[in-house]
Amino acid sequence: MLDVISPTQIAAAVVGGYLLGSVPFGVIVTRLGGAGDLRAIGSGNIGATNVLRTGRKDLALITLVGDGGKGALAVLLAWLTSRGSPASTQTLLTALAGGAAFLGHLFPVWLKFRGGKGVAIFLGALLAAAWPAGLLAAGTWIAVAFLFRISSLAALVAAALAPLFVFAVHGPRPITLMALFMAILVFVRHQENIRRLVRGREPRIGAGKADPPA
Repeated sequence: MLDVISPTQIAAAVVGGYLLGSVPFGVIVTRLGGAGDLRAIGSGNIGATNVLRTGRKDLALITLVGDGGKGALAVLLAWLTSRGSPASTQTLLTALAGGAAFLGHLFPVWLKFRGGKGVAIFLGALLAAAWPAGLLAAGTWIAVAFLFRISSLAALVAAALAPLFVFAVHGPRPITLMALFMAILVFVRHQENIRRLVRGREPRIGAGKADPPA
């Protein structure tokens, strides 16, 4: 598969995806909306739930859509720009772009590599790369969040099941690996949340400091 992909194609997918993923929508919209520096609010995370702590539901929604959308856009742009290439090449480039965008959100160059926890962009990239699996993962997040009112638990369950969802819908191997790669990093970024979950001290959605789903 690799012998039909040029280094230029790989570089474009990875660098382009990373830079797109690095756009910190939460920080940008809170500043433009007059809500201050998001990194000095609540948990300090740059995701949509922390934006919600400003009391601005509109800004939180924009952040959620922006973070999910940049993951989807990275995948779709890689797919569009590789049209005409073999299907295996196109699939690998989209997976690389999605994974790179995810890394960009977690480690954005514009914020000294201190970014979010990646759940919204994870779901956005997955929806664009394998929409049936993306819908299943998003549905899982919603269901767990509704039942337990714990954002981090919903994120962890959705992330853990996402690679299995891709496999179940017969998604290409590179997309399954992309989902697995992102799921592992979601768990890494949620280490503190996991410890609080084990101790039974993780806040519920809407009650104090919680884990942003982005």
